[in-house]
Amino acid sequence: MNRPDLYEAGWSWWPAPAKLNLFLHITGRRADGYHLLQSVFRLLDWGDRIGLRLREDGQIHREGASVAGVAEADDLAVRAAILLKKSANVAQGVDIIVKKSVPAGGGFGGGSSDAATVLVALNRLWGAGLDEDALAALGLQLGADVPVFVRGRNAWAEGVGERLTPVNLNPAWYVIADPGVHVPTVALFASPDLTRDAPVAKIADFASGSLLGNAFEPVLRRREPAVEAVLATLSRIGRARLTGSGSGCFVEFATRAAAEQGLAQLPKELRAWVAAGVERSPLLDVLERY
Repeated sequence: MNRPDLYEAGWSWWPAPAKLNLFLHITGRRADGYHLLQSVFRLLDWGDRIGLRLREDGQIHREGASVAGVAEADDLAVRAAILLKKSANVAQGVDIIVKKSVPAGGGFGGGSSDAATVLVALNRLWGAGLDEDALAALGLQLGADVPVFVRGRNAWAEGVGERLTPVNLNPAWYVIADPGVHVPTVALFASPDLTRDAPVAKIADFASGSLLGNAFEPVLRRREPAVEAVLATLSRIGRARLTGSGSGCFVEFATRAAAEQGLAQLPKELRAWVAAGVERSPLLDVLERY
């Protein structure tokens, strides 16, 4: 099991890929106040890295910081480990390192992906034996976006984001930009300007190219000048879009060369980079090597 390409000094390293929402509509609200949405999750080849080192004393401990200002007890990666340990009655513990590349509050799903990677990797390392459905159910307790990262496939999402239908997406590359704004999701969902009655769409509508909008985009354009400025800048190279309920923006391209060419046209001071869309999560590729 101790493959040298995955292990160093007792640590195993696992990818926690980011995602994009290729569109996001809100179609209503449940009786409990949660919003009903429709979206397509696209997984990327870029994201965070999670380090795990097993402990025999049963303790769960985070090494170093994760997101600035997030206490260890509130860290989704730590909470995922605690939840799996209790649910599967595991005696072992773990040390966790979260090496962040995904900006917090950007709508790229960094925290949710970190939690999913901990669930999936520790399920294997601890020998907990939970199947994908059980892990996805645990993930939903941590956040609506966690199940898609557990399952590791691009998906059409409904409900609060937990009802997933795998979808095949064409190869694509993305110029991604971070305006540097940490968006408070709760405040956005409470905004009176948010459109909550979009007509219910079908997967065929997305396949036809008619679904591109994000319900949060007009709200954020008015609320955050930095987001408005980045979307305007990206519009010079293509159709600029917002991901999730965060501040992250992107433009899609059919080839890596076109994406690199688009990136080269942007101001150097803009925090922007190219990432590839993937057919399935790189986490699943690593998992298969065990």
